[in-house]
Amino acid sequence: MAEELLIDQQMDVTHGVYQPYGWHHWPQFPWMSYQFRRALGETQEGGGAVSECFLAASRMIPGDQESWHREWKRIADFNQERGDAAFAKGHVRTAMNCWLRAVNYYRHTEFWLDYSDPRRLPAFTEMENCSRKYIENLNPAGEVLQIPYEDGKTLFAYFVRAPFDTGKQPVLICMGGLDSIKDEMWFMQAHAALQRGISVLMIDGPGQGGTLRRHKLTTRPDYEVPIGKCVDYLLTRDDIDPARIAVCGSSLGGYYAARSACYEHRLAAAISHGAIWSIPELWATATEEHGLADHIKTVFGAEGVRAAMEKAAPFTLDGHLENMQCPYLIVHGGYDVLGVTSATKVYDYAKSKGVDVTLRLVTEEETGADHCQHDNPTMGQELMADWLADVFGIDERALRKKMINSFI
Repeated sequence: MAEELLIDQQMDVTHGVYQPYGWHHWPQFPWMSYQFRRALGETQEGGGAVSECFLAASRMIPGDQESWHREWKRIADFNQERGDAAFAKGHVRTAMNCWLRAVNYYRHTEFWLDYSDPRRLPAFTEMENCSRKYIENLNPAGEVLQIPYEDGKTLFAYFVRAPFDTGKQPVLICMGGLDSIKDEMWFMQAHAALQRGISVLMIDGPGQGGTLRRHKLTTRPDYEVPIGKCVDYLLTRDDIDPARIAVCGSSLGGYYAARSACYEHRLAAAISHGAIWSIPELWATATEEHGLADHIKTVFGAEGVRAAMEKAAPFTLDGHLENMQCPYLIVHGGYDVLGVTSATKVYDYAKSKGVDVTLRLVTEEETGADHCQHDNPTMGQELMADWLADVFGIDERALRKKMINSFI
């Protein structure tokens, strides 16, 4: 029997309410409320301002996707323009703050647009422009990359070195899932890793971000292939420690990260930021009315949701997890609106196969109990980065003495 998901529960109230999984802004429209909760949570990692988010929401028509696009774009454009003006005057910190907010606002802007909508790629490009301006002004400056992949195609990525004078650094490969992209990874994974002396490679893999939008590369079950290409690239650098490369994936990326670590044994650790046991099982009852139907169809390269599920048949960890050789962490919300049983299934199976696995369910009292801790992403980042710092043997007290001037 399929798990009853909190995301599908509509309420007969027209005002916002606080739930175990966080602030629920439009209870009659749970999918849009979920995305607003995601926006609101990421303000605490620099991806917006609380007041700006509520201002945008106040101008939206509840449940109306066009007003969602229009109002996020209004504050995204405002922040990018303000950032550009501040930078021209030499106010670099203000400019960076504005650009980082604009990154996330532009991501919201395109979220509900059909992938065929001509406004989608321009919004995505504006987001990338703001990301580029932000990371290029970090100290050390970040890098905008295209990692060689297959058939002359590339994986779009950013590399940011941690702001510590520590020589060859450990590195975390950060990726999203069905709809999360490299530019959102700052707010979900990367920021905390950098604070703990771990460099980050934020990527758009097949079925994600620029790699999907520009190269039309859909997803694949054997994600060890694109992650292997990322490892190949990292090993060309002289500033990373080849023995301390980890991977983390959020949401659908939780499957990607686990599957990658089963067969890419150059990885020293793996994190599922939200665990997925089986895509066909997770979306067994999904129809064209599913809240993420257009994302599902586009990412899997299918005409319909059912056709996408046929392509998703091999997306399971059954028969694969026993091949994982590195430490493995699962961080999952205890009130994940997209389901909790996947996390326990993955953990129980991995444990039974002798994998060095840790499951951390985040509770209502802690906050961060929603999917990928969208209600409190700082909590999720802290849990994952602290675990990884322990795996990598990082002494954070000693690390602080080696910190360089940084904007992080």
